Amino acid sequence: MYRFLEETAADCMTRSVKTVTRDLTMRALLLLFERDDFNAYPVVEGAHAVGLVTKLDFLKCFAFTPAQIVPHYDDLMSTVVADVMKPTFIYVGAETKLTRVLQLMVEHRVRSIPVIDAERLIGIVSREDVMKSLKRCTGADN
Repeated sequence: MYRFLEETAADCMTRSVKTVTRDLTMRALLLLFERDDFNAYPVVEGAHAVGLVTKLDFLKCFAFTPAQIVPHYDDLMSTVVADVMKPTFIYVGAETKLTRVLQLMVEHRVRSIPVIDAERLIGIVSREDVMKSLKRCTGADN
């Protein structure tokens, strides 16, 4: 367990991150969610992370409101990521202790956290990444 206390985001993050752009439509985003089975995608411009879009952000488009009882499906599917993404989101640096990453996941009920260095997306840490690190560090492989 002591090994886990020394782990950093860089030690377990996924380095090849699948991302989306602001101009991606909800129709295309739905296909990505289905294909990859991810809960969230970092939104990037170049290599710079400018937001995060989750399955919940996608689903919020279709929630009934007093102003719109029956959402117009085709219109909503043409909406772009920029209209639903979170421009402010939780992220960590490469040297952030994994214990802190885990604490942020639990406190904010998020499934993955982007790893950013000088505004550049360099990785992402998922719940599964943390679980693999715990298993590796505690010798649970044996």
